[in-house]
Amino acid sequence: MPRKTPQDALPDPIKEITLPSGKKRYRFVIDVGRKPDGGRRQLTITRKTITEARTEYGRLLSAKESGTLIVPNKITVGQWIDQWLKLKEEDVEVTTLNSYVTTLKPAKKQLGHIRLQQLTEEDVVAWRDWLLTEGRVRPRNGRKGLSTTTADMALGRLKEVLNRAVTKRLVALNVAQHVSISSKARRADRRARPKVKPWNTEEVRAFIAGAATHRLFAAFLLSLMGLRPAEVCGLRWSDIDFETRVLVVDNTRTMINNNETIEKDTKSESSDRDLPLPTLLFDALKRFRALQAAQKLALGQDYEESGYVVVDEIGQPLTVRLLRVETKKVMGALGMRLVRLYDARASCLTFLANQGVPRHILARWAGHSNPKTTEQFYIKPDVEDLRAAAEVWGGLDGGTS
Repeated sequence: MPRKTPQDALPDPIKEITLPSGKKRYRFVIDVGRKPDGGRRQLTITRKTITEARTEYGRLLSAKESGTLIVPNKITVGQWIDQWLKLKEEDVEVTTLNSYVTTLKPAKKQLGHIRLQQLTEEDVVAWRDWLLTEGRVRPRNGRKGLSTTTADMALGRLKEVLNRAVTKRLVALNVAQHVSISSKARRADRRARPKVKPWNTEEVRAFIAGAATHRLFAAFLLSLMGLRPAEVCGLRWSDIDFETRVLVVDNTRTMINNNETIEKDTKSESSDRDLPLPTLLFDALKRFRALQAAQKLALGQDYEESGYVVVDEIGQPLTVRLLRVETKKVMGALGMRLVRLYDARASCLTFLANQGVPRHILARWAGHSNPKTTEQFYIKPDVEDLRAAAEVWGGLDGGTS
C-alpha cells in the first residue's frame, strides 16, 4: 500500500467544475502572499485534467515554500520602468533621475507595451539593434542610429531595471543580462564617429593668449584649471579666499534638458575640494571682480547681485549652456579646433601628469575618489607628449648611430 504524504492528508484543494459548454475542468485556489493593504493574495488556476492541475499545484506550492514563486502579473515593461523610477526618487538627485528618464525613453518606446513576464532575450536583442540603427530622435550627419556608448548606457540601465524586477520577484530572471554591444559594432562606430581629441599644451597656450582680453577670461581659465562646467557656473565669490589664494569647490549649477537650471551639491563627496589659485587665474579673477564692481556701479539697481562669479554684464549668472556657447565663439574667432568645454579637464590633467604631478594629487585636483578614474578617462597624452619616450627609446643603440 502506497505511503501517504502530509500533502495527501490535507483536504484536496482541486475542485472539478463544469463550464457553460458542459466541459469538465479542474480548478484550485492558492495563497501566494499578501497585498500592500495586508489582504491575502490568491491565484486561481484552471487546468484541463486532474493530473495537470495536481502537477501545477505541487509546483506552485514548492516554489512558495522555497521562496522562488513568481506570481503571474500583467505589468508591462513600461509600467515597471515608471515604478522603478519612482523607487529611485528617494535615492538619487533630480539631475540623475532626469538622466535615468532620458536613458530609458527608448526602452519605453520600443518595449514598453510588452508584459514584463513575457519579455524575452530576443526582444532585447532586437531593441539593441534598433538603437544602433534607428534609435536617434533626430538623425545627425545622415546617421539614424545611436553611438555604441549611448546604446550601451541605455542597455545597462534596462539591465538595472530588470535586476530590480528579479529582486521584487516580478520575473524569474533578467533576460537582458547577457545582451551586449558586439566588438564589431564598436569598431564600426569608432570608424564612423572619430573622437575629437582634447587640446594639447600648445593649443591651450594659444587659447589663453588669444582669449586674454575677453570678458569671461577668468571663466575660461577655471575650465582649463580642471573644474567641471557645472562647477564653474556654480562658483560664488564667497567660495574664493583672495588672502590665502584658495577657492572652494562645493556647489554646482547644471541644467536639465538644456532648459532648466538646477543648483545642487557637487557630483560626489570627493568632488568637494579646496584648490590653490595659480597666479594667472588669481589675477584674472581679481580683474573680473573689479569689472563686475564697475558694472554694478554703472547700472545701480538694474544690476542683479547674484553672488556668482560667472555672470553677464547685468549680473545674471551664466548657465552651462551659455558658457559653452561663449567658449565656442572664442574658439571660432581664434580659428582654433573646436572641442568640448568639458574636455578642458583632460587637457589640464594631462598637462599636470606630464609635469610629474603624483597620481593621488591629480585625483584630488580633479575631484575623483580613485586615481584610476583620473588616469583611465582624463589623462590623454598626444603624439607630442610621447616624443620624449621616443628619444629614450632611441638610446637603445648605445649611442653608436
